[in-house]
Amino acid sequence: MAKTLRRRGYHHGNLREALVAAARRLIAARGPAGFTLSEAARQAGVSAAAPYRHFADRDALLAELARRGFAEFDRRLSAAWRGAGQDAGAAFLRMGEAYLAFAREEPGYYAAMFAARPKGRRRQRAARSRQAASRQTSFAALERAVTQLATGDLDPRQLAYLVWALSHGIATLAAAGQLPSTARFRPEALLRDGVGALLAGAGCAPGPAPRPRRRH
Repeated sequence: MAKTLRRRGYHHGNLREALVAAARRLIAARGPAGFTLSEAARQAGVSAAAPYRHFADRDALLAELARRGFAEFDRRLSAAWRGAGQDAGAAFLRMGEAYLAFAREEPGYYAAMFAARPKGRRRQRAARSRQAASRQTSFAALERAVTQLATGDLDPRQLAYLVWALSHGIATLAAAGQLPSTARFRPEALLRDGVGALLAGAGCAPGPAPRPRRRH
């Protein structure tokens, strides 16, 4: 009996985190459409009704996962920028590497961050609003980086969206195994060359590309 009470207390106190972790695993394995709230509950070891204490539905859980993903995404991009010191070009390239690394290492977060959201109910609109705020924080870090490099006539915000679109496309192709397995088509190489072309076309100077790390 004591063991049962401890088990119930554990789940009651940690249920929200357990559900987030379960959804993160399921989405990493199957994509945003590949999980249900009841399956997340089963992985968390609780009844199908228990998750509704914390989440109105699966979309609310997905929105929470996206919010946390963007928070971690922003932390990594900001750290990459700061880690390069005063060299804006090198910092920008480091941000690109951090972007691809996040998409590769956190597939559950990444897929949730860019999953389509249903339109409609007030609660869902509120969740989308919170997610949009998180996304704008991450985008702001990228926009600041582009602004420091932009010297041409192209709007830095527009250029930042182009860089984001390129980064997202390469990350998505890499995750799906759609890139050739040669050094020339490694995600980091494609992103470096693609962003370099974008910046050059916009009259920017991204700085020298970092030497590729030796692979042991």
